[in-house]
Amino acid sequence: MRLSRNRVGTVFVGGALSLTLAALAYPAMLGVENTVSSQDRVIANTPYGPLTEADRDFVVKVRAAGLWEHPLGLMAMERGTTPEMKEAGEHLVVGHARLDETCRKLSTELGITLPNQASPQQQQFVATVDAETGKQFDTTAANIMRVTHGQIFPTIAKIRANTKNSLIRQLADQANDTVLDHITVLENTETVNFDQTVFQQTSPPKLPKDQTTPPPPQPGAPVLSLEIPEGLEVNTSAPTPSPSAG
Repeated sequence: MRLSRNRVGTVFVGGALSLTLAALAYPAMLGVENTVSSQDRVIANTPYGPLTEADRDFVVKVRAAGLWEHPLGLMAMERGTTPEMKEAGEHLVVGHARLDETCRKLSTELGITLPNQASPQQQQFVATVDAETGKQFDTTAANIMRVTHGQIFPTIAKIRANTKNSLIRQLADQANDTVLDHITVLENTETVNFDQTVFQQTSPPKLPKDQTTPPPPQPGAPVLSLEIPEGLEVNTSAPTPSPSAG
């Protein structure tokens, strides 16, 4: 399967936080192409430590990831053709619902506006997978998600190493465990093309900013909540990889 390179809220302020207007502004860009100096810029001083542009953008990235991977996980639970693919879907749904709960609580404490829609690029990921059936559905879903999880892994490590904000550190710890779990269950489907995956995640296409940035929420709109289906219980600690030949 060949992946195309072109495919691959409301503001809440909790407590007496000292927040700047910049911290409340929805980020026009997630920081992928911003300079290091701007990403290091402190935009708010909070009881949990200084909040930088990189910290804020990381919260938005985690939230946006859930907005497309959660529904894709539900899709995999229903349409996956193997027990491994259905299991991967369950892990995606539970992992991102739990991360989303953390993001919503954290945004209240730090005054960060969360998107209610994924970026156009991420929405296209879902549409691409949704257009497939049978085994090709499994292969397309697993490879797209394995690429995107591989791309976010280094970002999590960088944030965790550099942030001075204790809430952001907690989110990075949780995101690291969740992404590792998802990478493992996706690889256990045995549909991942590792050569293409490594190329895609290290050589992403240069897309316009409006394609990679989730749209801001409508004024006054409630923050969308990602839920775990009733009765679904998943251990999201990273499972043991399945052995493979070769």
